[in-house]
Amino acid sequence: MRFYNLIFFLLIVKISGCTSPKESAPILPNIVLIFTDDQGYNDVGVFGSPDIDTPNLDQMASEGIKFTNFYVAQAVCSASRAALLTGTYSNRLGIHGALDHSSTHGLNPDETTIAEMLKPLGYQTAIFGKWHLGHHPDFLPTNQGFDEYFGIPYSNDMWPNHPETKDYYPPLPLYQNDQVADTVWTDQSMFTTWFTEKSVDFIKRNTENPFFLYLAHPMPHVPLFVSDKFKGKSERGLYGDVIMEIDWSVGEVLKALKENGLEENTLVIFLSDNGPWLSYSGHSGSAYPLREGKGTSWDGGVKVPTIMKWKGKIPEGKVQKNPAMTIDILPTIASFTGAQLPALPIDGLDISSMLVDYTAASPQEAYFVYYNRNELQAVVMGEWKLYFPHKYRTIAPDQNFRDDGIPIKYTMVDLAEMELYHIPTDPSEKNNVIGENPQVVDMFVKLADKAREDLGDALNGNDGNNLRQPGRIN
Repeated sequence: MRFYNLIFFLLIVKISGCTSPKESAPILPNIVLIFTDDQGYNDVGVFGSPDIDTPNLDQMASEGIKFTNFYVAQAVCSASRAALLTGTYSNRLGIHGALDHSSTHGLNPDETTIAEMLKPLGYQTAIFGKWHLGHHPDFLPTNQGFDEYFGIPYSNDMWPNHPETKDYYPPLPLYQNDQVADTVWTDQSMFTTWFTEKSVDFIKRNTENPFFLYLAHPMPHVPLFVSDKFKGKSERGLYGDVIMEIDWSVGEVLKALKENGLEENTLVIFLSDNGPWLSYSGHSGSAYPLREGKGTSWDGGVKVPTIMKWKGKIPEGKVQKNPAMTIDILPTIASFTGAQLPALPIDGLDISSMLVDYTAASPQEAYFVYYNRNELQAVVMGEWKLYFPHKYRTIAPDQNFRDDGIPIKYTMVDLAEMELYHIPTDPSEKNNVIGENPQVVDMFVKLADKAREDLGDALNGNDGNNLRQPGRIN
């Protein structure tokens, strides 16, 4: 009997040894997140652009899902990125506006980025392009979960050639991981190409590893630059050329995934950080038919062109019309990968159901749109958007159009009373229907009161009970 027991034990050991841990482990999906800068809602063919060709993005939409009501948390660079990478309202984190070379703070290392969330699962992580969450060592991507970094620490106009502040900015640093590899004085024409080539190389090097690739293009933020291969190609001038090169970049990434057999195991997300910077006239994008642009809480500032694709997992050619926001991307990736959510509370919720079912609504009760540090300026709930009184910037009708990269001046406007818009029937937010919908307004006001208690509201002198601090070098 002991002899047979020994034979049985050895047989079990042999069978178990035939299955390696790699073979038995679940296959983790790759994540590719492509984030452009100041690209307008209308600057993609499938979002209505009449004069910019974007065949790769159009095809991506035909093979995935297009979100027509996808919001960023704030319509400005650093704040938008903080919310995207942490799943948390940026004003909760103390990240406001656009950090520059003089900033002494950045994204607190205690916060968990998407990259940090995925690292324990064995993911390789990289960012190529613009970071903009702090340039001091503790705040750089390599200390926030990314294995590789090649790019610029803040916006590409924060350099000596800025048209309005020529003596304020130093040369633009170009980082390789945590070291400055070079400085950029006059020419950014290879930025889109370099960051694309780095991304394709990263994909090829990690065919056997799960990976998170964050391709954060500095373009089409001014100053506009394009490589020779796209100069003069667009009907929309230099701005259109830049968008066409970004579209080429998307095509190169998608091609690399397909050629390396990764297409069916990769979620690809494309979106912009906020709407177009309208004061740059001919060098800015278009938010049509949306109202206003970057730096405002109107839909032209915070609603961005968004496309998601995952072959075999996301139905092809669908349009998701219900609202969602960048804060929801982190928990959705956690749902797809099995990653543990951050230890600190986040604001986003898993919207994976919205990807696989284009009729599904967001699990969020509402989305809160803050700006100007910590002002609650608007709330989105289902088909409705309510605005609270605040000041915002606009381009006056008598301002002269320019096409030379020099900005024109904004005019500040007072929104004196609350206004309510029904977005599906009024995407341009022209018809204030607050008088006809008192019950809807009551729901919004109650939600806003809860948000003010939690996140604060500088317009009401409310500091909020649950704000956190950014990281500081002192």
